[in-house]
Amino acid sequence: MKNSPLTIGNIALSSRALFAPMAGYSDLGARYLARLYGAGLTYSEMVSAKGLVYQNKETQKLLDKSEIETPFAAQLFASSPEYLFKAVKLLPSDIDIVDINMGCPAPKIVKNGEGSALLKDPLLAGELVAAAAEASDRPVTVKMRLGFEMGVFTADKVAREVEKAGAKAVTVHGRYREQMYAGQVDKDKIRAVKESVAIPVIANGDVRSVKDYETMLAATLADGVMIGRGALGNYKIFADILGKKVDRSEKENILLQIDFLKKEYPERIVVNLMKSHVSAYASGKPGLAKEIRDRVHHTTDLAELLSLVEVYFGGEK
Repeated sequence: MKNSPLTIGNIALSSRALFAPMAGYSDLGARYLARLYGAGLTYSEMVSAKGLVYQNKETQKLLDKSEIETPFAAQLFASSPEYLFKAVKLLPSDIDIVDINMGCPAPKIVKNGEGSALLKDPLLAGELVAAAAEASDRPVTVKMRLGFEMGVFTADKVAREVEKAGAKAVTVHGRYREQMYAGQVDKDKIRAVKESVAIPVIANGDVRSVKDYETMLAATLADGVMIGRGALGNYKIFADILGKKVDRSEKENILLQIDFLKKEYPERIVVNLMKSHVSAYASGKPGLAKEIRDRVHHTTDLAELLSLVEVYFGGEK
């Protein structure tokens, strides 16, 4: 089962391992590496439905995708079915799936009734899915957490409502909003969601290796696994899951990411984007990680960043 196909609506995926949407991390370069290594689906960073409706240029830019990102999902956040309907109508034609964020724990999102705040209102969650499904014939999916308040499990109720409204899959991050990213994911609760609906359920949280991936599938009975932080600086996890050997060093991966971003953005943006990514690669060097992160944080130009990459990652293969 672990390598068998996964279909979301009418969209067939090449792998059950998906690369998560992460604000500030799942940019074009990161998604390019994830797809290069075999991720079955990539998502845009979180996109404001209102931002799209008001034609905000920075918001629209988040929907840019690379040539190898097919299929590709746009993740939207909203609390108004009306705005979501209008936003979906405005999506570019090369967007294959519409994903609605019902899991973001950030206070600035939650205070507007968006993201994980929707876990307190299953009926509104269903109305949002219905609006998105009415606006387009693309499959609509939802990403959620277990619930808003610690221990108050609502994901099963929300999953049933969004399924009834037309959702073709749900992704469940196995933590409550109050936990943010602390503690361990609750696989039993993800399994409870899986058992409550007939649509595919994708499990998310704390997957950093093939063993973690296999354990998650077995424990939750999920149809797929979404990998986020565990893939940053470790994109080969997608190839490992597929049983494909790729002989490419960390330095080569970093340079591939930089070269790709250089085709899309000015140098200053490339440097700013890569600071967090090089810091993620540094996690593989426990004795040097803090030093690398400190030096990268103070980097001001691309030449300096490339020099640091050579110093810290140049001797590897």
